[in-house]
Amino acid sequence: MKEDRKTLWQRLKRIVQFRLIVPLKRSQHPPEYTARGVLVGMMWAMTPLVGIQMTTVLLTWMAAKKLFKWDFSLPIAVAWTWVTNVVTMGPVYYVFYLTGKLMMGDLAGAGGFVSFTTKMKEAFRDSPSVWEIGKALMTFFKVLMQEWGLAMAIGCLPWSILLGWLSYKWTLRWLKNREERKGNREEKRRFWREKLHRVNEVLLHPTEKKKRKKHGKKRSFLVHRRH
Repeated sequence: MKEDRKTLWQRLKRIVQFRLIVPLKRSQHPPEYTARGVLVGMMWAMTPLVGIQMTTVLLTWMAAKKLFKWDFSLPIAVAWTWVTNVVTMGPVYYVFYLTGKLMMGDLAGAGGFVSFTTKMKEAFRDSPSVWEIGKALMTFFKVLMQEWGLAMAIGCLPWSILLGWLSYKWTLRWLKNREERKGNREEKRRFWREKLHRVNEVLLHPTEKKKRKKHGKKRSFLVHRRH
């Protein structure tokens, strides 16, 4: 059991590192632009639109750019839809379900986690691919017709808004701090490079320094004689 938990934790860490953090580190865009990508990706990740979150991100990017002149990092947004994945989908969607039941005033009627995941696996057994939008929407509306599906759809809304906003604020702050630390490191390197260059001139090239000094004196003497 401990080995299974350790393996699961390692998988989660790997997903977070390579799917979420590495794209942020590699981004060459301004922090604001990248953070907006995280905002959109996280908001769509916190919805039960199984299999088409990446497509909805693409449609959002196209609509926002065309209609509102509002842009964000599309690759970053797509990467952050992976917050909900094969490992996290069950627990996350169950939280949506419980939140929805609470919002509907029927928390006492909520089923257990095992029965919920069984229903969910049955409903999404023929999971559509990323580009099968019509099939995915049909699956989603079929789920909505069921009581647990409606509760999940309602319950995802506060999480989508809240976690989208928090992710945006965290990313913006993290990237700005990272840029500042990077700038400080560059400044320190420049300072020590200049210092070592001066030490190098004094200690390693004393003869050259004397020659320059002698040449300077000779030049000033010649100038003085001309005048």
